[in-house]
Amino acid sequence: MLWHDRDRVKDGILRHLADATTWKDFDEQNPYFDSNPCNVRLGLSSDGFNPFRAMSTTHSTFLCC
Repeated sequence: MLWHDRDRVKDGILRHLADATTWKDFDEQNPYFDSNPCNVRLGLSSDGFNPFRAMSTTHSTFLCC
């Protein structure tokens, strides 16, 4: 849990979700949450989500770097 705060390469290149502007904006808006690097940020994605098999595909795949 501490890797993204301590060991991650911070050179301005998007290599991890923690490098994204959304992550940085969240940290700026929530300084109390950001003060502890062990806090977990949960991201949800609904692209391709098919809970009731109402679409033509029977599965969804989400890849995260």
